[in-house]
Amino acid sequence: MADLDAVHLRTFVAVAGQLGFSTAARRLGLSQSAVSRHVRALEAQVGRPLLERDTHTVRLTAAGEVFVGYARRILDLADEAVEVLGETGPRGRVRFGVSEDFAMTRLPDFLRRFTAVHPHIDLEFTVELSVVLHRLLRTGELDAVLAMRIDDTSGGDPFRSWPLFRDRQVWIGEPDFALTAGAPVPLVLYPRPSLTRDAALDALTSVGRAHRTVATSGSLSGLRAAALGGLGILPFAASLIPDGLAELDTDLPALPPITFVLMTRSNHVPAATGALIDALRADHPPFAGSPGASL
Repeated sequence: MADLDAVHLRTFVAVAGQLGFSTAARRLGLSQSAVSRHVRALEAQVGRPLLERDTHTVRLTAAGEVFVGYARRILDLADEAVEVLGETGPRGRVRFGVSEDFAMTRLPDFLRRFTAVHPHIDLEFTVELSVVLHRLLRTGELDAVLAMRIDDTSGGDPFRSWPLFRDRQVWIGEPDFALTAGAPVPLVLYPRPSLTRDAALDALTSVGRAHRTVATSGSLSGLRAAALGGLGILPFAASLIPDGLAELDTDLPALPPITFVLMTRSNHVPAATGALIDALRADHPPFAGSPGASL
């Protein structure tokens, strides 16, 4: 078999990641016809169709699902070889998933420091609930994830993980908010699936405490607005409490602690992804030396 063309590999990986020729063409700065030619040439070279396409959708074939992993590894190794021989430090793109709670509180300060040290690394962000980030990492749509894990739960995904920091999970709300005696606890919650939502509902149910959901939002800004408006209270990491809200002194049951964990799909981490992981761990020294266990 002839040597695989790196340009064709990058084009195929872009199409696979975007599941669209026009979107990949814009990202790569190519014409759509050039993208099609690159993919056809690669398919001819490997002797198998890699993509199924019609007028509306693009999907990976079974062979494409297998091949895209190899293509990414080939490109990562090529990039890493250039980085090692060069003096500019790591470069490349990292698809980084961040939990909503962290993204809206601590992340901006970290990013300012990181981009100053690593100007050649492009971060492509996905901000989602932790459960969603786990799924995107599992399916290969993200390179690294900073997500939440409830300390008394564990999953079965074979991720490489590094505990970043541990935190108390507390009930928060508008500082003057007071529960009404005898009334159901009014809750402001992320929608399902949500680890903090499940933890709050399980805690209240375990002690037979009546409760009702008064507001639901997939964004932290929506939850904060509802809580600031006095609609109800919500479970949250103690060190990440949004501005204007506060930990409440209530008779509600205690919530399980939270651990924020860095995760990758495997032990092989490209240099750019490794630089991001190292910077995040250095930014949170309490767990920096702790080896990660699989989640």
